[in-house]
Amino acid sequence: MAVNKKNEFEVKEIELANFAKAVSHPARIAILKTLAQKDGCICGEIVEVLPLAQSTVSQHLKELVNAGLIKGTIDGPKSCYCINWEVFQTFEKTFGQFFTKTKSYEEKRNCC
Repeated sequence: MAVNKKNEFEVKEIELANFAKAVSHPARIAILKTLAQKDGCICGEIVEVLPLAQSTVSQHLKELVNAGLIKGTIDGPKSCYCINWEVFQTFEKTFGQFFTKTKSYEEKRNCC
């Protein structure tokens, strides 16, 4: 039987991995860019700028909502979404710290 050991990692590592997973599809990146440009958007407008079916866009929106990166009011075809800037900035800071810390190890690297 497979055992999920995800919870044995630090909270920051789990959060960073969840964020990376949420933005790991080009459609989700395009959705975030579109929302950032428009400061809010109706789902139909998002569908118009992506080469995907409405149902597929809805699935990507759901993933971004679940990750907390976007928020909105969901009311059928009049659903409206926007970026959750507070969460977005938290992840931006977390990623920045990760890259800064990782880069500091470069000085100690004695490999290949």
